[in-house]
Amino acid sequence: MGTIYYGGSATPIHIDDRALAHLKVVVATKLRRGESFTLSWKHPEDEARGRSTIWLHPSIPLRFVFDDPETPDLSREWLEELAQTANSSGGMMLVAEQIDSGAHEVADTSPQVVELADAD
Repeated sequence: MGTIYYGGSATPIHIDDRALAHLKVVVATKLRRGESFTLSWKHPEDEARGRSTIWLHPSIPLRFVFDDPETPDLSREWLEELAQTANSSGGMMLVAEQIDSGAHEVADTSPQVVELADAD
């Protein structure tokens, strides 16, 4: 389980390492270009119903921490899907990876964990 530390917030955002690796590539690409955008996710079932959104801007400190020391193989399709949502007026929505047999489900119910939304 990876973690994003965003700005001066004392509340870390926990995300599955594989999802975080993909997110990092898209976020870093946009921020390197000087582009600001929002990132949204649905709250996990064990938290209050709803969703959260953060504003990502090149001047706001951002740190990605991974539990696994090895970088996973990245899915071009998932990167493209995340980049497409990041370029939309609604901002980036963290969606689940789509695999030939269906969505990649992350079975973790710990608190403050970002839930991956199904792509619609």
